[in-house]
Amino acid sequence: MNTYETINDVLVHLFNEIWELEEKAIITEEYKDITNNDMHIIEAIGLGEGKTMSAIAKKMNVTAGTLTTSMNNLVKKGYALRRRSEKDRRVVYISLTEKGERAFHHHADFHTQMTDAVIRNLEKDELPVLMKTLNALSVFFRNYHEEI
Repeated sequence: MNTYETINDVLVHLFNEIWELEEKAIITEEYKDITNNDMHIIEAIGLGEGKTMSAIAKKMNVTAGTLTTSMNNLVKKGYALRRRSEKDRRVVYISLTEKGERAFHHHADFHTQMTDAVIRNLEKDELPVLMKTLNALSVFFRNYHEEI
């Protein structure tokens, strides 16, 4: 296998492995009532005062309409709350409940472990190369998404 084929093979398998492993790691007994996608919505909501549906949808690269069904389920299951703005009643803010914040931290812990596992195996002079590579990959995905 040449270098190009090896890199392609690693990238394809890496994305699949991360998705599968992340789901196994974060959808534990405590969080069996939600999906991996729900966990990413919780991540997009984040901690703090709350965000609008459109802000969450933008962060996830989906429409607010697409997000609505999942958000309804997260509210119903006690992970998120809807709160109308006092200044403009048409605006609805979504925030996490205590249960949602626990799920957020649980998911963030997995990401921290994954990042730490990569960084601890690198020499100091290898980090800039990894950063350059990951940034190039990120730019590719952002540009590719915009072309669709």
